[in-house]
Amino acid sequence: MKKLCVVLIMGVLILSLTACATKIENPVIRLSTTTSVNDSGLMAYLQPVFEKDTGYTLEITSAGTGAAIEKGRTGDADVLLVHAKASEEEFINEGFGEVRVPFMYNFFVIVGPEGDPAGVKGSTTAAEAFKKIADAGATFVSRGDDSGTHKAELKIWKSLELDPTGQPWYVSVGDSMGKTLTVGNEMQGYVFTDKATYLAHDNTLSLLLEETDDMKNTYSLIAISPQRFADTNYAGAQAFIEWMTSEKAADLIAKYGIEEYGEQLFFILATK
Repeated sequence: MKKLCVVLIMGVLILSLTACATKIENPVIRLSTTTSVNDSGLMAYLQPVFEKDTGYTLEITSAGTGAAIEKGRTGDADVLLVHAKASEEEFINEGFGEVRVPFMYNFFVIVGPEGDPAGVKGSTTAAEAFKKIADAGATFVSRGDDSGTHKAELKIWKSLELDPTGQPWYVSVGDSMGKTLTVGNEMQGYVFTDKATYLAHDNTLSLLLEETDDMKNTYSLIAISPQRFADTNYAGAQAFIEWMTSEKAADLIAKYGIEEYGEQLFFILATK
């Protein structure tokens, strides 16, 4: 009987020690993410599965990529989910982040009034479409918020050697993609947006141009450097990155949108 009691006590101790060894030290992960993955509903779709699988809790802050990255610079995030390669690389080179992990993409699209007064439909590139809009002086509604989408838009204008700032037809909203689409609907203007947010939004605007070579939109994950901020939840950030790049997450991401919109909205980057 004594031997049985000793065995039972030892078993309890082993289980307790194992539980302590696997216990999550900090269960809250502060995720700073671009609005597109939030406004499209993707994060709301993935979050409960991630939390159930890992035991972590996500505390999500959604903003344009510029503002999302800034949270990393001030130590107010543990991990970033953003989409502006040049800004991401600058962030890492400054020592604020660890490795950039590109993992999925979707496409920007150009939407506008059904009548298409600038004749955008039929363009072969976003640059060609932008030139038509500028030449026609047709209303163009920009996010104007230093987001990844805004940065991509400005890159296209720059390729044309055009600066639309101050033009009467160019409207800068300075807000999220959802708000920009709302203004675009109200003004019946052209909008450069990611397709997922467009489909998730109530629209009177028509899809006029999509999936051209210059409209691919890549998303990356970046853990905040513990060398820069000692109190960052680095273990949690790594757990989030590991889960988001897992086969399970890839399968979930690939399925997102098919049931509701009849098409895949986000795509996993091929790995070598």
